[in-house]
Amino acid sequence: MVWKSVCIAALLSGMAASAFAQTPSKTWAADNGNGTFTNPLFYDEFSDPDMIRVGDWSYLTGTTMHTMPGLPILRSKDLVNWEFVTYAMDKLDLGPQFRLEDGKSIYGQGIWAPSFRYHNGTFYIFSNVNGQKTQIFTATDPKGPWTRTEMKRSMHDLSVLFDDDGKAYAIWGYQGIRMAQLTDDLTDIVPGSEKEIIPPTAGMGEGVHFYKFGGKYFITSAWFSGRMKMPAARADNIWGPYEVNPAISIDEDFGMIEGHRLSDAWARSDTAPYVINPPNPAPNGRLSLHQGGIVQTPVGEWWGFSMMDYNSVGRLLALSPITWKDGWPYFGLPGNLGRNPRTWVKPKTSEPQPISVPYERSDEFSGAALKPIWQWNHVPVDGKWSLTERRGFLRLKSLPATSFWDARNSLTQRAIGPMSTPTAILETGGLNSGDVAGLALLNRPYAWIGVEKTAAGLALAHHDQQTGKTARVKITAPRVWLRADCNFLTEKARFSYSTDGVTFRPIGDEFTMVFQLKTFQGVRYSLFNYNTMGAEGGHADFDAIDIHEPYPQGLMKPIPYGRTITLKSDQSASGLSVKDGKLASGKPLSFEVIDMGLGRAALKSGDAYISVAENASVSLKSGTPGASESFQWIETPTGELALMSLVNHRFLRLDPKTRAITADSPGPQSDGKDGVRFIWTAE
Repeated sequence: MVWKSVCIAALLSGMAASAFAQTPSKTWAADNGNGTFTNPLFYDEFSDPDMIRVGDWSYLTGTTMHTMPGLPILRSKDLVNWEFVTYAMDKLDLGPQFRLEDGKSIYGQGIWAPSFRYHNGTFYIFSNVNGQKTQIFTATDPKGPWTRTEMKRSMHDLSVLFDDDGKAYAIWGYQGIRMAQLTDDLTDIVPGSEKEIIPPTAGMGEGVHFYKFGGKYFITSAWFSGRMKMPAARADNIWGPYEVNPAISIDEDFGMIEGHRLSDAWARSDTAPYVINPPNPAPNGRLSLHQGGIVQTPVGEWWGFSMMDYNSVGRLLALSPITWKDGWPYFGLPGNLGRNPRTWVKPKTSEPQPISVPYERSDEFSGAALKPIWQWNHVPVDGKWSLTERRGFLRLKSLPATSFWDARNSLTQRAIGPMSTPTAILETGGLNSGDVAGLALLNRPYAWIGVEKTAAGLALAHHDQQTGKTARVKITAPRVWLRADCNFLTEKARFSYSTDGVTFRPIGDEFTMVFQLKTFQGVRYSLFNYNTMGAEGGHADFDAIDIHEPYPQGLMKPIPYGRTITLKSDQSASGLSVKDGKLASGKPLSFEVIDMGLGRAALKSGDAYISVAENASVSLKSGTPGASESFQWIETPTGELALMSLVNHRFLRLDPKTRAITADSPGPQSDGKDGVRFIWTAE
């Protein structure tokens, strides 16, 4: 079977100087351009986030595990539009396992759970490394240079607080939270100062963030046993006693279904095939927002940030308005505390901020250095890759490996959702016998498409680690296009190739992408070259890679302002109707969509509007529409419509059983059985 490319950035055949069309592929932007934003902030892996504000800028870093460089520094003035600053760590080489040598690796065990702080003119990042002591990275300018030192001990998921008296404290632990005062040089704890401040039975979890607000001490943490959530603790004295709130954020998954997961029993196994659990639509709280913290903006607004296990694409970052109640910083809005709107109004700033994203994903390798989006899988061998030996190409020289998993110098970038298609152009003239080069989906299990060179010539190959199958097609073309169509909502990928950049042919079976805790990261796109004959081989020249995203914004379909639509429940043929002048469930009837500003809409039937009362009842009301008639127009991750009332910040719901219409839902359930999701059709 043959099909034509549907990529917006049309491919040009046979041109080394300009491999792709000049129109750059758009990438996910959280800013909707109408005063609102849509979560996630980045639709690619950004886990274990920590954020600080210094002056007008907020700075952000997160876990990077085994990838190098690590600890990205991003900055923003509005918490929505971010720009890349630098990496705090170029590489971390603490033994053969960091270099993929001697059969060892640090998959999922490199840099993780950083604590980002600023004190007396110095930026600090304290971070964990498995089997090593806690690492400290410091700089007086966030752009660097950053200096690495090592503490004299390891502290699991630590967070550091510089108190008003100039003393520094660290807290850490899993469930039981411990604290100690740090020495002046921050490399050790003051003897005799370590104590348990919160017992394991209090429900505080791990991934702590330590703050002082208004003279009180606050700790946020992540709870992942059973229902994932964010507990918090507070005290008047730094040493306690601490009062624990079991959840300031809970059950917020934006309606996402738990997808394919590698069975826990197989998470650490190196033997395929793996046991993969199928998707589970039940609202079991396993994807809920959890680990994160709090930041206050220059104009005084409070915002929360936390991550969510977004299935195989990785753990993604979300931004939430904070509502203080009874002295607790709840994530969410009044009337719906603990829940987070997927789309909401951007934080206020002294001046408007332009839409920006931290990374360019597509690359023609024409620069003097790799773009910041790229990270090596483990510590690279610097002499075995080049951007200068052949200008305009990434050259990867093959090193011996038994498989893609242990191939050195694999260059990776985070996959991006909800759907994306990487297309890489490979020139094969430099391959030697035994070389395998191409484009991979780095995950457990992994899959790749590439070119194998043997004594018999070249073969276009696709390998699926889960099945162990390798499909091969003989080729003679010196230049091939390698493609992986990835849908992170269905978690399915299909591979294809082309020898002219226009016509693509499928190869291999559909591949299932999964969430797994071996790499502790989502799927990564990877360019690779290794040799299967136990020796160094030739070289692979990659001309370019294009990452096409069909849905780079928070709405898959724009809000149909000024148009007439019907609203059908996604659970049945029924929808919003009007009977005897009253709102009712039935055959969907027409409503005009009125623009209420800030991504909000009023729904008009005749001379009346759908209106929500304070008790969550819903009716039709005539007159000029106001807050009671306004709904925040929000899409679930899979594209259905959810309408959040501005009266109580809860969602319009058509009960599948009783057919009653109310506005009382805290948010769409993952199984869709709550009647919150609607399918709209323009007439």
